[in-house]
Amino acid sequence: MKSITVLALAGLMAVSPWSHAATPAPAAAPAAAPDAVQIKAVQDLLAAMQAEKMLRMKAGMSSYASPKQRQEVMDKLEKVAPEEVYRRLAAPVARFVTTATATEMTRFYGSSYGKRVLHQTYNSGPSFYADAAPKPSAAEKTELKRPAYVAADKALKAADAAIQHEAFVLLQEISRKK
Repeated sequence: MKSITVLALAGLMAVSPWSHAATPAPAAAPAAAPDAVQIKAVQDLLAAMQAEKMLRMKAGMSSYASPKQRQEVMDKLEKVAPEEVYRRLAAPVARFVTTATATEMTRFYGSSYGKRVLHQTYNSGPSFYADAAPKPSAAEKTELKRPAYVAADKALKAADAAIQHEAFVLLQEISRKK
């Protein structure tokens, strides 16, 4: 039974729309091990990104041997507090995301446009059209052109596969817990 769960969750990574390969591409990692400031900045970013919803999406997209098994994993995930998800993901993700990137992207996801992007990502149904993405206002377009945001967005996109992998590893840990 356990091997079926592991195989089912491993299949999730193979079909994940965030990964382009079975293993994540190496992202540019900071030179030194993450310090407390960097881990806190990444934890704040994960909270702003609503990382607990990302975990639920990963669990929901996975194939399971039975509906009962799917429900068991979802129930376990539901019992995990969002703050625990942020805390447990912060240290591994901090290897791929710098403090500056985390701070800038936390600022972005706290903005009204960033909140609309998150709502579109987690709360809207599937869409085949690019028009479904929220449209930024003129002031928001100006903010999106800031060099700090452009650099942080590019760095976060480069680290996305690694972040998704770490989320998958956390999902496996949670689903294995009795």
